[in-house]
Amino acid sequence: MKQTALMTSLLASLLTLSLAAGAAVLKTDAAKSTVSATFKQMNVPVEAKFKKHNIIIDYNDKSPEASKATVDIDTASLDLGEAEMNKEVAKKEWFNSSQFPKATFTSTAIKSAGPGKLTVTGKLTIKGKATDVTFPLSVKADGKNQVFDGALPIKRLAYNIGEGEWKDTSMVADDVTIKFHVVAAP
Repeated sequence: MKQTALMTSLLASLLTLSLAAGAAVLKTDAAKSTVSATFKQMNVPVEAKFKKHNIIIDYNDKSPEASKATVDIDTASLDLGEAEMNKEVAKKEWFNSSQFPKATFTSTAIKSAGPGKLTVTGKLTIKGKATDVTFPLSVKADGKNQVFDGALPIKRLAYNIGEGEWKDTSMVADDVTIKFHVVAAP
């Protein structure tokens, strides 16, 4: 009886370990990771970085389909390089950061697209508006780290970013690309 209980416990432990070995929640290196938005203002390219974000990646390199990711971005942390402009984009017409402090992405599917390439699908929510998005992502090992790079093109007006007079796309283009470079380790 004791031997059966011991064997059952041992098998349960081995099963738990083998399941856990396939997926690993990675620790994001915030100092080396970036999330930015690129767009054109009066036809001049602008790149602004989000200073505060939380990225959680549960990555399985052997079976990417078992992976998942969530990203939370502090909308008031967008740094355009000028304090007044930073305050402006947090206002109601832009991100409305007081009512919608976070932009979020939650993956619903991650699939292999070849060596070092993934296709990621999920729900992007900005300013209370949620849409389904799909984008390519590259992944490479760098020592003990995994490095993820990707770009997600969006239309800012689909998320009501730039209301009122700011709907005019001759001033600020509708096309925005969210770029990310994430360095993470087990």
